[in-house]
Amino acid sequence: MHTRFIEFFRRLFRRIAGYFLTLRNPELGWQAKAGSAFKGLASLAMIFFVLLCMYAIVLIPFTPSIADIRKAKVEQPSVIMSSDGKRLAVFKRVNREWVELNKVSPHVISALIATEDHRFYEHHGVDLKRTASSIVKTLLGDPQGGSTITQQLARNLYPEEIGRQRTITRKLKEVITALKIEYAYSKKEILVTYLNTVPFLYNAFGIEMAARTYFDKSADKLSVLESATLIGMLKGTSYYNPVLNPERAVKRRNIVLSQMAKREVLAQSNVESLMRRPMVLNFERQPEALGPAPHFAEHIRKWLINWTDRNDFNIYSDGLIITTTIDSRMQAAANKALERQTEALQAVADVEWARRSGQLESTNANTYIGMRRQVQPFSHFWQTKEALVNAFIRETGAYRNAVAAGEEPDAVLERLQGDQEFMAKLRTEKTRLQAGLVAIDPLNAHVKAWVGSRDFNVDQYDHVAQAKRQPGSTFKPFVYGAALEEGMSPRKQFLDQPVEIPLPDGGVWRPTDVSAPTGRPMSVRDGLVYSRNSITAQVMQQVGPGKAADFARKAGIRQSTLEEVPALALGTSPVTPLEMVAAYSSIATRGTYRTPVLVTRIADKHGKVIVEFGAESKRAMTPETADQLIDMLRGAVNQGTGQAIKTRFGLRADVAGKTGTTQNNTDGWFVLMHPRLVAGAWVGFNDARVTMRSDHWGQGANTALPVVGDFFQQALRARLVDAGIVFQRPQTSVVESALNWFERLFGGNKSDAPPAPSAPTPPGPSPKPGKEEGGSLLDQIEQMVDTVRDWQRTYEREKRRVEDIINYFRRLFE
Repeated sequence: MHTRFIEFFRRLFRRIAGYFLTLRNPELGWQAKAGSAFKGLASLAMIFFVLLCMYAIVLIPFTPSIADIRKAKVEQPSVIMSSDGKRLAVFKRVNREWVELNKVSPHVISALIATEDHRFYEHHGVDLKRTASSIVKTLLGDPQGGSTITQQLARNLYPEEIGRQRTITRKLKEVITALKIEYAYSKKEILVTYLNTVPFLYNAFGIEMAARTYFDKSADKLSVLESATLIGMLKGTSYYNPVLNPERAVKRRNIVLSQMAKREVLAQSNVESLMRRPMVLNFERQPEALGPAPHFAEHIRKWLINWTDRNDFNIYSDGLIITTTIDSRMQAAANKALERQTEALQAVADVEWARRSGQLESTNANTYIGMRRQVQPFSHFWQTKEALVNAFIRETGAYRNAVAAGEEPDAVLERLQGDQEFMAKLRTEKTRLQAGLVAIDPLNAHVKAWVGSRDFNVDQYDHVAQAKRQPGSTFKPFVYGAALEEGMSPRKQFLDQPVEIPLPDGGVWRPTDVSAPTGRPMSVRDGLVYSRNSITAQVMQQVGPGKAADFARKAGIRQSTLEEVPALALGTSPVTPLEMVAAYSSIATRGTYRTPVLVTRIADKHGKVIVEFGAESKRAMTPETADQLIDMLRGAVNQGTGQAIKTRFGLRADVAGKTGTTQNNTDGWFVLMHPRLVAGAWVGFNDARVTMRSDHWGQGANTALPVVGDFFQQALRARLVDAGIVFQRPQTSVVESALNWFERLFGGNKSDAPPAPSAPTPPGPSPKPGKEEGGSLLDQIEQMVDTVRDWQRTYEREKRRVEDIINYFRRLFE
């Protein structure tokens, strides 16, 4: 089509040339020449006008439809709601708050019409007089804008469809769209839409956000001078930016005031005094409201865009109401817990990496908060790890861009090392501790809380659903679960001794523990309770990596790739916290995996439900296996590495869980299960080359466990979780009970017996560090009371078992 147009215009220009050649004919008089020229120009003008009209008709289908234009004036963002009716987020195209004309200062409207389009109420989208005037002035060397408010609105609403290039095509599209807008909107609606869509820099769109950004007030409170300043910016927001170019902005403001006086909307007597006043700003950027669960909202937004595309909706204009599973009260507790605990842990890392000595300063994180004021955070790390710091520099965009531009790599490195601002920013970025926390109700798989990082403004990376890190010992339950599914008894014993497992490539895997091997027999149950790597490796050796990985996938680790090698037993394959909590939820539901549910229903702007969602469930393991795993993991928090849940946070509910720590203290994990809530947290640095320094503070029991413990403590205190609900206990036969009882009674593994007050560590290998040392007198008394209660429960349990055995033998011999 473009080729035909070019050929047509080529013929047109030939015709024009023919007309002017006739004027050189000496046989014609001046009257004939003038008449011929006039006729030629008139014909050309007519032809050009006809062509313009034809081209405009061709462009009509390439401009926004009337239906789209009508929808734009009632554009309504979608809203995310919590399960308890609280607003979590609003999906807006831009940072804008829509206001009606009665919420806008009359000075703004007067200044706008007087300056941009004083015949606004007289034309129908295109001011022919102004357009003709602008063409003439442009030809005379004084370019003038001839766009009406309606034409400007067309560009604001559809910048991509219309464009901003100075071409005839763009101008025709603008005119066509303006005519459509005038047809679809009233004049009042045009003003409202214009004032709410015009951009004002600094991520401020619309008059309301502009008023807040530049003058820290709402649009209806703007004075004459403030209104003139903002309207003056419309000619060129950057050029007349009052923050960076105050002198230009004042001159432009005064022109607006003159126009207002000229159009008699402002008294001439006031103009001169107003013009002499200085520019007074109260500038403050207006951040977009993040809501209490920004990472969760962003995760939903990405999913919702795909859903709306498939179902012909628009998340930014159709006013959808998305009801999620998040409980606003649990979310608030999760936010508070993660913020409070990671702030203390950041102080620990800052101080430990600031001192030359790597020895443990304290087992109380709060001690480090006061010490941080006396040191330069991470100074020792930064000074002694030169190669690593240089690697950090080479990975930055500043380094790569400079090298790509032709600078010598060594020179760039040296220059950036000397840039104090650059190095300070890099240090802060690399040494900022991060965390993620997610909680799920296992009964219906509803996600109740989701915290993706310490601060969304600082780190938008989601450490719940995006970040994949090695889970360490939190993966062990899946190894033991696979063994139980294969028929291995929790009472089966292995020697706690060094293990060497040959690898297919000829190498040998030698897992080690924090404490030395004892050489004594240890049951499978105790191997998980005390998180012994030597026992876990032997269990993995018998069950096989393939079956362990398959069990984990069935339980809920379904997105991450699990490498089927022996070391998988110790959690070497990276996974997300969302997967881990979902998998532990399968255990808490006695073996049923349910896909995590984030959204329960979507309704239209009138509240009519469009679609509802629920969890898909599938059997992941037998109920018996799940019951046995719960019993083992209950032991892990009562006797093993998760004891701080009881001793520090005093949880009185029936809970079970597991800590996890990866090599070199890189990642800390903890997952805690309750029949109605499963919560898990990961704590570490975004760059895995940065770790906690001391072994004590590198343990998941001292990093991730406090985050989960704090959250659970708040949830139980607020009665958001029923502390009275308990897991179903494993069902065993009378004979099995008798065997277990005789084993404990006659020298078998006594680890099930409650510890004595003077020796709180059970017999057998010492658990990893994790139990908080010391504590107040009240804490110690509460711990002793708990111990006595454990004795009482054990006594009652054993009494019942003895009675069962006696009754069994009585029935046997009757």
